[in-house]
Amino acid sequence: MIKTCEFVSPRHPDKICDFIADSILDAFLAKDKNAHVAIEVMGGHKSISISGEVKSKAYVDIEKIVHKVMGKDYHVHKHVVLQSPFIAHGVDLGGAGDQGIMIGYATSETPNFMPYEYNLARELCQKIYKVYPFDGKVQVTVDGKKILTVVASFQNSKTKDLLEFVKKHIKAGEYLINPAGEWTLGGFDADSGLSGRKIAIDSYGPEVPIGGGSFSGKDATKVDRSGAYMARKIAVDLLKKHKAHEVKVKLAYAIGKPYPVMATVIRDSMTVGVPKSYDLSPAGIKKLLKLTRPIFAKTAIWGHFGRGFLWDL
Repeated sequence: MIKTCEFVSPRHPDKICDFIADSILDAFLAKDKNAHVAIEVMGGHKSISISGEVKSKAYVDIEKIVHKVMGKDYHVHKHVVLQSPFIAHGVDLGGAGDQGIMIGYATSETPNFMPYEYNLARELCQKIYKVYPFDGKVQVTVDGKKILTVVASFQNSKTKDLLEFVKKHIKAGEYLINPAGEWTLGGFDADSGLSGRKIAIDSYGPEVPIGGGSFSGKDATKVDRSGAYMARKIAVDLLKKHKAHEVKVKLAYAIGKPYPVMATVIRDSMTVGVPKSYDLSPAGIKKLLKLTRPIFAKTAIWGHFGRGFLWDL
């Protein structure tokens, strides 16, 4: 079966936005572990816009965070308001901060329970980024375990040098290196970015369904993030317990309600319910996975799964 997965570097415009959003979230959680945060970021061409809703006892200098990440020559447009009391009411009573569907996945085909093609793309992107710490992206196509095609485009790289580097780290039938030519203008200087736009990369790649909600900039009351983390935890647990090949967990929540309206497991094509031993309320998930800590900026770059977080173990 032919599969393809892409990955982008931390200096890709969309990933810069994700990192800023989660850095703001972390700053609030560092001062107030019960902060409610929902931040969206758009940036490009020396200008960054921050929009969202926050309910917190803490004050965070958002412009200072942006300038720390991007430099002081960026103009920051900020429009952050108090979280809607109608949303806050349901959350304060222990309910979910929004409706939505979350997907968790685990497979035995790799040691970290991630899809094979996903690991290949991420690991190659990480290796290239150590040498070329700029905007860039890779793409890997496989047929089973056979690697058919590798694509790599990285800012400030010489095609010949990058080709030699890629060949040392991955063996493929075809290499497409800087296929549109060498390029020196990248990141926010070349393009604009938006947080929450790389949700396939953030999850398991395009072969695994996604619920549709993004993660970055959202605290754990937003179940499109915490529910997805919990679904991954359950998938990994059940994969290990049953020595399965593949486990997919599907959760769905209604805003203001503490427990999911759907909680199913598909284990090697057999559908069952999620074991009752799991507390699937937002409060239960936050406690189990320790999601009130300022740990989220590190999730924004290199994906949210298969990296040794609590929800991967």
